[in-house]
Amino acid sequence: MSTDHLHLRVLAALCLCLLATATAAADGPIRSFKDVLFSSQTVLKTEDEGAFKVLDYQELRDINQRDEEPERRVKPDYVDLGVREFQANETLTIASSRLDVARVGRMRDATFTIIFIHGRGGDRRLGVNDYTFGGNFNRLKNLVVQSGGAYYAPTVKSFDPNGAADIAALIRHVFELSSGRPVILACASMGNFICQSVSRDKEAVRYLKGLVVMGGPSDPGFLTTPAAKLKIPVYFSHGSADSVYKAEEQIALYRKMRKAGYPTIFRLFQTGGHGTPIRMSDWREILNFMLAAG
Repeated sequence: MSTDHLHLRVLAALCLCLLATATAAADGPIRSFKDVLFSSQTVLKTEDEGAFKVLDYQELRDINQRDEEPERRVKPDYVDLGVREFQANETLTIASSRLDVARVGRMRDATFTIIFIHGRGGDRRLGVNDYTFGGNFNRLKNLVVQSGGAYYAPTVKSFDPNGAADIAALIRHVFELSSGRPVILACASMGNFICQSVSRDKEAVRYLKGLVVMGGPSDPGFLTTPAAKLKIPVYFSHGSADSVYKAEEQIALYRKMRKAGYPTIFRLFQTGGHGTPIRMSDWREILNFMLAAG
């Protein structure tokens, strides 16, 4: 090979490297992890300059072909179990209450913290299960650990003001442990009643960076809440065929928020059901949106 050809190949490789670096930087601070498997979703429709997207979802492909045992155990390519080294079950005593949590990542000085709230019938085990929901929680754990963050999956005792008070106390607790760095609250299904309560808590919202609503009930009065007054970013994901909480109601809220100039994103999974957002939501996109907003 001539010296000129070698120089051209080196230059081409350098350009590709710089392009990849620039693309990653444009995506946000959270580096990629198995993006080919989790982030390569086909977009069927885009509105609002990308804030609203309809994504292709097919049960045959996204459950049956992705899982070794449908809805029970994802194929090995989707998980990296090394992250278990950074995982622990803990019982915290905060605000005179004991709260069972699973924690992944740093206990102190996390670069950011995300808290996942399960729906009815769940507990802290759901949010750290490596194999269910297509391995999506395993990906979240890996994204958090490789970025120096913290992830908490608490057991919610009740979906009423008492349960919400526990989570509000947890939010302040992790905010203080991380020296005031971003705290994101993600609520799935019935767990969104916790997000709704927290959004009305004037004290708790002071420690929040973002809200994620995954297949949850709509909150028509959200724009009047203390969270809305602070313009805390909201990320919605929903299945178009959700028979528990109708997608149309959540889309109507998104439209109202968008019209008001509110920082929000909506991802609608075409033909997806109630559990689809937990399986299919792109955690890297969520985290980068939240950490870059505001």
